[in-house]
Amino acid sequence: MVAPTRPDPTAPPIRVNLYSDTHSRPTVEMRAAMMEADVGDEQMGLDPTVNSLCDRVAAMMGKEAAMFLPSGTMCNEIAILVHCRPGDDVLAHESSHIIGAEGGAPAALAGVRIQPLTGPRGMFELATVREALYSRGRYTAPQTLLCVEQTSNVGGGAVWPLAQLQDVAELSHAAGLATHMDGARLLNATEASGVGVGVMCAAWDSVWLDFTKGLGAPMGAVLAGDSAFIDAAWRWKQRLGGAMRQAGFAAAACQYALDHNVRRLKDDHRRAARLADGLAEVPGLQVTPPETNLVYCDVSQLRCDAATFVAHALNEGLALSVMGRTLVRAGVYLNISDQDIELAVQIISRIVERNPFSRLT
Repeated sequence: MVAPTRPDPTAPPIRVNLYSDTHSRPTVEMRAAMMEADVGDEQMGLDPTVNSLCDRVAAMMGKEAAMFLPSGTMCNEIAILVHCRPGDDVLAHESSHIIGAEGGAPAALAGVRIQPLTGPRGMFELATVREALYSRGRYTAPQTLLCVEQTSNVGGGAVWPLAQLQDVAELSHAAGLATHMDGARLLNATEASGVGVGVMCAAWDSVWLDFTKGLGAPMGAVLAGDSAFIDAAWRWKQRLGGAMRQAGFAAAACQYALDHNVRRLKDDHRRAARLADGLAEVPGLQVTPPETNLVYCDVSQLRCDAATFVAHALNEGLALSVMGRTLVRAGVYLNISDQDIELAVQIISRIVERNPFSRLT
């Protein structure tokens, strides 16, 4: 994913923002819940709203304990720091967030090496993990952790099937590895698949849930695992500056999201499917049918790169994101309406019909 730049003050106003579900905004009702939150010193365990949220998420996931953190990236990095030691190998898909979107933090902070695995839709098969495992010895780096991303972002918002999750976790445990699930869009996966959160997380030693995407909160993620894992995670939370004070106002938004914004994720999935159907009718666009709220399309048949395509869309008031040389992504979330989806299809159709693109070099 290409890093965002500061908005151009001369650009036309954005009419439809499909850049990412991270651009979701808290509703009036969520903001009211934040204003009314009971708060205390989170760092000392005295914030009742944070404590309630952590207990709730731990119970949802079937884990012993949980902790509230500012971001999902911090969840991933703390999990790696707890599970691994400098010089260890971490197995993850080559398109995973920890490789492509966390600033090299696994190497910079934990001193670990990521061993990239291949596979379609951001997922890898059991055989791929088996082939990546090697005998332990003084000549090889210890393989200590296997990570998955649910849903797989660069895989098109694809949902890991439960059996596949269980299989790779079982093999990893048998080989002596811990397992970690990046749950940035975990509830999108559970709503799309019908698999319960606890069932989906059962085989994973650590897992986290992000509240700032489709759930619409302005900040916050919760990392869960057994009590020993969370105890160790607290030291890293302190070291990294993740411990907070009166964080209950943010946790209240997450509580509101769990109460009101989970079931409606299916509306995002429905709108993403409609967007994909509309774009599939535009000549030259290769659209990946979405499983959840992310819609990917390849623009190479237009003789265009993704950055050029996204720039033309932005000039028409439509924000999209660049995910590769010719790969464009649209993210659907709670602030996007049916009318927004239809307008997005109209804008893209008009752009392609004009065919303003330069040739690829």
